[in-house]
Amino acid sequence: MVYTMVNLVIMRHGEAEPQSSQDSQRQLTAKGRADVTQMANWLAKSYQPFDFILHSPFIRTQQTAELMWHGQSSKPSLQTLAELVPEGDCQQVQLYIDALLETQANARILLVSHMPLVSFLVETFSKTGQTPIFETSGLVGIEYQPGQRGVVLEKMSVAELPLVTSAF
Repeated sequence: MVYTMVNLVIMRHGEAEPQSSQDSQRQLTAKGRADVTQMANWLAKSYQPFDFILHSPFIRTQQTAELMWHGQSSKPSLQTLAELVPEGDCQQVQLYIDALLETQANARILLVSHMPLVSFLVETFSKTGQTPIFETSGLVGIEYQPGQRGVVLEKMSVAELPLVTSAF
């Protein structure tokens, strides 16, 4: 099923190495890479290609974004957005996305970030009270237009993918 109205996807990075002295330098594990690749394959079959993939400056989100980029049939713009760090400012992210959508109204955007920011972003871009907990590599698809509250159309995790793919 293709959700043509989903134009904003918020995704948590894949599973990363255990905590280290520099959180920003943690890399994806082999399982994290496999999970992200599985999600990228599902997204490529379920959603229209992205125009932009935005990620935090942390290594694990860069790696996740690159794997998602490789899974796209067309190659979207891949950009670092400093506000997508774990303690980032949701309103600043929303202002950036609104400006992007003002210049390219039909753009499809993937944001790759961290907990707890991904949960707060869902609430920022949709209705109050929508703050889901994200598993690693999990995502939420939203129909969003600047100046309006978006609608969450789908929440998906890697654990749910076999259930979805076996239904076809």
